Amino acid sequence: MVTVSFPGLGIGEFSFNKVAFTIPIGDGIQVRWYGIIMVTGIILAFLYANYRSKHEGVDFDTLLDYAIFTVISGVVGARLYYVITSDEKYTFAEVFQIWNGGIAIYGAIIGGATALLCVSLYKKIKWQKVFDMVCPGVMIGQIIGRWGNFFNGEAYGKYPDVNPEGAPLWFMRMELKHEGWSNSYLCQPTFLYESLWNLVGFIIINALYKKKKYDGQVFLMYITWYGFGRMFIEGLRTDSLMVGKFRISQVVAFLCFTVGFALLVYLGVRASNRAKLALAEGEVSAYGEMLSEEKTEEKTEEKTEEKEEQKKEASEEETDVGNTD
Repeated sequence: MVTVSFPGLGIGEFSFNKVAFTIPIGDGIQVRWYGIIMVTGIILAFLYANYRSKHEGVDFDTLLDYAIFTVISGVVGARLYYVITSDEKYTFAEVFQIWNGGIAIYGAIIGGATALLCVSLYKKIKWQKVFDMVCPGVMIGQIIGRWGNFFNGEAYGKYPDVNPEGAPLWFMRMELKHEGWSNSYLCQPTFLYESLWNLVGFIIINALYKKKKYDGQVFLMYITWYGFGRMFIEGLRTDSLMVGKFRISQVVAFLCFTVGFALLVYLGVRASNRAKLALAEGEVSAYGEMLSEEKTEEKTEEKTEEKEEQKKEASEEETDVGNTD
């Protein structure tokens, strides 16, 4: 059992079981809330990608191919990332025992992105368009998926020892107690911070989707937004995966933010310059067409005047002949 409360929000203590239900097969197969929430996030992410696929010209059968390989590769990547960066020692068999816990979101993103890239290259589809189509859906999965951490009573942060009441977002503080703990633990609900951060990012990126200036811009907005928020939130957590003295997820977040932001600026300026050049070329072309039309009109007028003069001369000659008779 897990017991939590949010005193700053006026929410008192309530308890819940990590296990949603048990399937009566053999010794019983436990189905945890964490798994249910993760699957829900994946389904909603797929539905969003299906919604955007029409805009990007990707048919449903192709989208299913992407989904199959991306989900499998994402799960494998999430597990391998955790195993490689964790201080725990795993036997070969334990590496595959994902039901015992231990996955990382960055591994899922890296694994999923690798699958998207490979399928795109195989099917000869522009991968930047596919990444744009998928990334907002990934944010939906992250918004919902972080609540799996809530039901597991994990992914929380620590307040400073001195004057914790002065910490930002103190009103969102959470008291957590696992079964077997003698006392509750006052902590920062970093899972909630990240869920809300992704929610705001999704609203902004989804609103700007149709205004993108080039393929890949939505993807860059995603890694920049997520990287910036995760960079700070990760610094609050008590369960970060470490490589030496560095929080590996914080380092990756910093790289995502800096690279993503730099590319957004560079490609944004390039797209703007190309638009200005195209506009200028269009104006020159329009001006050339206008001059061509004016010349055509002038020639038409000249021909008309010549015909009128010829008619006039012919009329005068007929008059002269008539007078002679």
